[in-house]
Order: sequence, then structure tokens, then C-alpha cells
Amino acid sequence: MWAIWWVWMAAGIALGALEVVVPGFIFLGFALGAVLTGVILLIGQFVFIFSLPMLLLIFAVASLVSWLALRAVFKGQRTSVKIWDRDINE
Repeated sequence: MWAIWWVWMAAGIALGALEVVVPGFIFLGFALGAVLTGVILLIGQFVFIFSLPMLLLIFAVASLVSWLALRAVFKGQRTSVKIWDRDINE
């Protein structure tokens, strides 16, 4: 079951949908990692036979790389609350 490409794609879509519900860019890296693993399985299914540890390694590396890329792209955006230290009525 783990060596089927569309299972990884479905997991990526499910994690992407979960990211919409849970704020904070928690699941987006994992979703992209699952989709990339599915793409690698789709392309290499006729050439390579992937074992479960190899697929988990591909998923972990793809998730880490996509998380680092997303962090680099969205590093300028802050989600913290603005603290006002002066009243606008003064």
C-alpha cells in the first residue's frame, strides 16, 4: 500500500486540507513532502522498487526541504500581535 503513488498524493491533499483548518504552517511542509514522494513514485515506478524505509526517508527529506523553502519565502511575514504603547486619543 505504501508503494502506491496515489496514496501519497491523497495524503498530501488531506494534509493540505488540514493546513487550512489548523493555522500556522504546520502541515504544509508535510503536505508538499507527501506530494513530492508521490511524484517520485509515479516517475520511478517502472525503474525502481522502493521499500518502506526508503519511502519514509524520501518523505522526510522532501518535507524538510519544502519546509525550509516555505520558511525562506515567508520569513518577512510576522503573525505576532501588534502592541500599542500610545493611545491614539492623546
